[in-house]
Amino acid sequence: MNILVNGKMRSVCKDMKLLRFLRDYLHLTSVKDGCSQGACGTCTVIVGGKPTRSCSILLSEVEGREVITEEGLSDREREVYSHSFARAGAVQCGFCIPGMIMCAKALLDENGNPSEKDIRHAIRNNICRCTGYRKIVDAIFLAASIFRNDAKIRNDSLWKVGSSVIKADAVSKAMGKAVYPDDIYIEGMLHAVALRSAHPSAKVLNIDVSNAEKAKGVEAVYTASDVPGTIMVGHLKRDWPAFIGEGEVTNYLGDVIAIVAADTYDNAKSASALIKVEYEVLPPIATLEDASAQDARKFHADNPQGNLLGFVCVDRGDVDEALSKADFILKEHYSTPITEHAFLEPEAAVAVPLDNGGVRIYSSDQGVYDTRRETAPFLGIPEEMVEVENCCVGGGFGGKEDVSVQHYAALVAFKLRRPCKMKLTRDESLVVHPKRHPMEMDFTLGCDKTGRIVALDAKVVADTGAYASLGMPVLQRACTHAAGPYAYENFRIEGKAYYTNNPPAGAFRGFGVTQTCFAMESMLNHIADEIGISHYEIRHLNAVRPGQSLPNGQIVGNDTGLVEALEAVKDDYESSALSGIACAMKNAGVGVGLPDYGRARLEVKGGKVVIHSAASDLGQGVYTVMKQIVCDAASLPADMVEYEAANSYDAPDSGTSSGSRHTTVTGEAARRAAAELAKALGCREKDNASSKKSLSDLEGQCFYAEYLAETDPFGSDLPHPKSHVAYGYAVQVAVLDEKTHKIDRIIAAHDVGKAINKVNVEGQIEGGVVMGIGYTLREDYIVRQGVPDVKYGSLGLFRADELPDIVPRIIEKEGLDVACGAKGIGEIVCIPTAPAIADAYYRLDGEKRFSLPLINTPYEKEQKSQVIKRSFRTLVVGKGPRCIGCLECMRACSLTYFNTEKRDKAFLQVREKRGKGLTSGMDDIVIARPVVCIQCGKCASACPIGAIKKNRFGIYIIDVKMCTNCGKCREACPFSLIVEDEVNHVSKKCIACGKCAKACPMGVLSINSGDC
Repeated sequence: MNILVNGKMRSVCKDMKLLRFLRDYLHLTSVKDGCSQGACGTCTVIVGGKPTRSCSILLSEVEGREVITEEGLSDREREVYSHSFARAGAVQCGFCIPGMIMCAKALLDENGNPSEKDIRHAIRNNICRCTGYRKIVDAIFLAASIFRNDAKIRNDSLWKVGSSVIKADAVSKAMGKAVYPDDIYIEGMLHAVALRSAHPSAKVLNIDVSNAEKAKGVEAVYTASDVPGTIMVGHLKRDWPAFIGEGEVTNYLGDVIAIVAADTYDNAKSASALIKVEYEVLPPIATLEDASAQDARKFHADNPQGNLLGFVCVDRGDVDEALSKADFILKEHYSTPITEHAFLEPEAAVAVPLDNGGVRIYSSDQGVYDTRRETAPFLGIPEEMVEVENCCVGGGFGGKEDVSVQHYAALVAFKLRRPCKMKLTRDESLVVHPKRHPMEMDFTLGCDKTGRIVALDAKVVADTGAYASLGMPVLQRACTHAAGPYAYENFRIEGKAYYTNNPPAGAFRGFGVTQTCFAMESMLNHIADEIGISHYEIRHLNAVRPGQSLPNGQIVGNDTGLVEALEAVKDDYESSALSGIACAMKNAGVGVGLPDYGRARLEVKGGKVVIHSAASDLGQGVYTVMKQIVCDAASLPADMVEYEAANSYDAPDSGTSSGSRHTTVTGEAARRAAAELAKALGCREKDNASSKKSLSDLEGQCFYAEYLAETDPFGSDLPHPKSHVAYGYAVQVAVLDEKTHKIDRIIAAHDVGKAINKVNVEGQIEGGVVMGIGYTLREDYIVRQGVPDVKYGSLGLFRADELPDIVPRIIEKEGLDVACGAKGIGEIVCIPTAPAIADAYYRLDGEKRFSLPLINTPYEKEQKSQVIKRSFRTLVVGKGPRCIGCLECMRACSLTYFNTEKRDKAFLQVREKRGKGLTSGMDDIVIARPVVCIQCGKCASACPIGAIKKNRFGIYIIDVKMCTNCGKCREACPFSLIVEDEVNHVSKKCIACGKCAKACPMGVLSINSGDC
C-alpha cells in the first residue's frame, strides 16, 4: 500500500499501526508513544485534516488520506507554534506538546479566531500532566493572534531574575526535536523485554528459557544467575532484587524473572512468552492488617522488624498534659489511596558499550549519579565505568527516582557489547514504578476556647508495597509536616510503614505531606465549627510568623510568607458561602541533617559560558532557572550562556531532582559560580570600563562553586533544630458553583520567596493544582490482592474541558539569603488542594469526608457513569467472538467449548440485560457448548468454588454436598449458614414457607423467633 506522509508517498509492504510506522520506520519522533491505548493523545497527527491518535489506526485505514506530523509543518507554522507555546509557558516536560500542537493546527486551520471553549474542546482528548492546560490554552490563543495579524516574532535577549523568559529547552521540545530515550535509534541496536512474575506472591520452582533462546532474533536470555555483580538494587535501601531466581519468592507483579534481548522489540516480546515458569502460588500480603499481624509471613527474610519497614516518632512538648486541659478535642480517622504519577513518557533507556569495558546509559531519570550508583554494583564494575546522561525527561513527579529499565539495558550492552534499548509499555509502567503511599491516619487535635491549637497527637500507618524505595523519607516527611504551618509547641506523631505484596510506594509530588495535610487541615475546619470561629480565622490566628517556631522546633525566618498568603485570599474565601480553605508548608531541600550539595561549574568555551551541573530537568525548569541566575549575576545576554544536559561523566554531582531542592540549593551554587565569573570579567569595576574583560579573554577557564544546605539531623536534641534551609507556604481556596456544585475556581496563593521566572512559577502552580484536583476527586489506583486493575484511560485524570479556573497568586518576600531568595515550589503546589476542596463540600452539605477520592460529589457520580460505559464497551464491543454465557473472548475459554461456526441469536438476551442499543460488535458473539452445573447453570470452568470436576472416566461431576433445605451446594450458600457435617441450614425456618430466615425475599423474618 502507498501512504502519503508530509507530502511524500511511502510504500509499505505490511499493515501495522500508524504510530509504529511513523516512529520505527520513518523515525518521525515528534510523534510520541505515551500509551499505545488511545488514551493520552501524545501520538496525535493529522489525517485527512482531522486530529487522529496514530496508535489507534492502521495504515490500511489511512490509505488515500494525507498524514501530517510536526515535521511536515511549514516554516512559518513551526516558527509560530514553537514561539507561542514557549512564550506562554506551555512547555514543561514537553512530551505532550507536539500532539497538542497538531490539535491546535487542526483547529486553527478551520477557525482562526477560536473561543476558549473551542480550544479546550479541540485538545480534550490529549492529556497534559504538567501544566494544568491553562498555559496551553494561552499558547493557542497567542498562535491564533500571530497568524491573524501576521505578526513578527521577537525573542528575549537579556535574562534577568524575576522576568518571564522563554524556557531554555522550550522551542526544541515544542517542535518534537528534543530527544527522549525512546527517540534514539542506533544501527544494530538490541531491544530488551522483561518477563515478569505472574503472581504477586509465589515461589519460583523452575525457569525454562530453552524455547526463548531458540526463538527468532534472540541474542540472549538472562536470569538471576547471569548477573555479574550484586543482584540487589534500591535507591536508599538495597532490598529490591533485579531478578527473582529459582527457589526465591516474588514480592509483586513487577518482579523480573528473565530479560530477553533480541533484534526487534516484537521478537523479544514474542520470545519472552515462550519462557516457562513453574510457581508455587502463595497467599499475598495485601493489606496493612495482613502485614502487621503477629503470624504474618515475612517476605524480606533479612528484615529483623518482620514486615515493618520502619518507625518514626516526633515528640515535642507535653502532649498528654496539653490535651487534658484543652477546651475542645477532636478525634478523627482519615484514609488516602494509592495513586499513580501518570507521567506521559513511559520509562525508557538506551545503553551503549564503551571502549573501556563499561557502558553509557541514556535515560530519563531524576538523578544521573543515583542511577550510576545503583547500576555499577549490579554490573560488578567501578562506578567510573558507568556513565549516565539525561535525555529529556517526559515527566517524573517522583516516579522516576528508582531505576526501572536502566540497569537491564546496561546489562545487555555490557555482556553483548552492543547497544540496547529497553522501554516499558504503559501497562508495565503502571505496575512497575513506585506509587503514592496509601495511608491510614488517626489524629487527635486540641484547641483552647479562642481557637489556638494546644496539641496534636497522631498516628500514621503507610503501605510501602513490596520494596523500600523512598518509603522511610516519605514517612518522615509525612510525620514532620503533619502539624501544619502553625505556631504551637505540643506535638506527637508516630508513623509506621509496612511491606506488602502491592506495588512499591515511594516518592510522589508532595512526598507524604499531601496525605497528612488532608487530615490536619480537614480537622482544623471541623474543630473551628465546634469553637464557633471561621475556617479562615482559625488559620490566621495560628499561622506561624517570622521569629516564631514551628511544632518541630525550627524558628522560621523573615522570608516566611504564610500570613501574606492568607491575606491574599481572604476576600475570595469570605465572598462565597461555598468556599473551602486550606494551608500547607513544604520543605525546600533534603534537610534533616543529610548532606545536600548543590554544585555548578561554568566553563568558558567557544566564546560562550557553558553551565555544567548534574541537576535533572524533568520539566520543572531547573535549566532555565540556572541560566537566568548566571545571566543576571554575570550580566550576560541569553545567547552567550548554554546548559549542558545532566550527566555523571563531566558535570558535578548536584543530587537528585527531588525535595523541591534544585532552585534553592543548586541555584545558589550557580549564583556563586556566576559571581566568580563576574569578578573575572571585571563586572564590578564600575568606575574603570577599561578593566573589564570579554569572554574570549577567559577562554578555557572554569568557575566552580558548591553550596551545602546545612541542617540538623532528624531527632536532634537541640531546642530549636534547623530541619530545612527553607520552607515554602501556601494557601488555597476552592469555590463551588452555586448551581452545579462543581468547582468554579481555585485561588492558589504561594509564598515562593523570589520568583526567578514568573510564568514558570505560574505553570507549576496551575499544574500542581490540577494534579491535586485529580487526587481529591477522581484519581484512584485499584489493587485487589496485590493485582492492579488499571489502564491509563481509567485513572481518572482530568482533561482540558473539565477543569475550573485556576488563579495563581505569587507571594514574594525577602529574607532568604541563598539563590536570590528563591524557594522551590515543585511539590507544595498540590498539597493543600484536597483539604480546600473537601472544606468547600463540607460547607455545602455539612458532611465530613474522611477519605479520598471524596464521596458524594458531582465528580463521583460522573466517574461511576464513565466506569459503567467503559464496562459496556469492554463487554460487548470487539472483533473477536465472545461467549454468550460469560462474554469472555473465545480464546479465553479454559475448556475450549466454543462452537465457532454456529452463531446464536441469544445475544439479544444480553442486549436486554445490559441496555438497549449496545449491539455494536454483537454479530461476533457465539454460543458456547460447555458442561454446565445443574445448580447454577455456569460452565464448569466458571464454577466459583471449583466444585465441578472431571472423574476418571472423563465425565464432569458435581463433587459437593447439597443443602437438604434448599438444594443449593454448600459452598454456594449466599449466607454461609450451611454446616459442613449436617449439610443443612443452621438458622430457623419460616413456618409459612419453610425457607431459611435469612433468605426471605421480603426481609420480614425475625431470626430469633423464626416467624413471619
